[in-house]
Amino acid sequence: MPDLTFEVTAAEIIPFAAVPTLGFKLAITNQVPGELISSISLRCQLQIVAPQRRYGHEEQERLQDVFGIPGRWHETLRNLLWQHINIVVPAFDERITVTLPVTCTYDFEVVSTKYLDALQEGRVPLLFLFSGTIFYQDERQRLQVSRVPWSKEASYRMPVSLWHDMIGHYYPNSAWIRVRKDVFDQLYRYKVEHGQSSWEEALTMLLAQAGQEEVRP
Repeated sequence: MPDLTFEVTAAEIIPFAAVPTLGFKLAITNQVPGELISSISLRCQLQIVAPQRRYGHEEQERLQDVFGIPGRWHETLRNLLWQHINIVVPAFDERITVTLPVTCTYDFEVVSTKYLDALQEGRVPLLFLFSGTIFYQDERQRLQVSRVPWSKEASYRMPVSLWHDMIGHYYPNSAWIRVRKDVFDQLYRYKVEHGQSSWEEALTMLLAQAGQEEVRP
């Protein structure tokens, strides 16, 4: 029966994907000699291990939308689920390296986006939890099936700059927010009525008006 080990060795931006995507290089090694792995239907739960890093003052301020005020972080700071990944690993005998594609949204309603965008420097502690089905041939070349134990995992510390570079590649100097349709309709009417040529101009005018209202006696 195969005894697999998993190691994430590197991460990179996949530049021409349909959506922002990071590729994590995953090395899989079979510790049992003489067995041909025909394929693996591999599942991975990717978590951000937020308690394993320190946060600067500005990062703490921006993360209040995720964990609350820093004074309560001893209660609220926890792992965050980033994504579930499913891939099929092709045949190999002893070792193979495959890419785990992690699609990334820039939707600020998603907790992982809020968290990653708030970070300025350093690394992001990641935890990859594996499961799935292994199809392999034993020494008599008979097809066998076994499971990837739930205990199989791998850690990786991703540079914060890699995520920001990826977002900058796909969305240069921009950000995305999602609003209800009725709110969008009101903003659209405001934009048309005030002759604004872009959403930035409409929002800038609204912010300026809000600032003037705040300082009125």
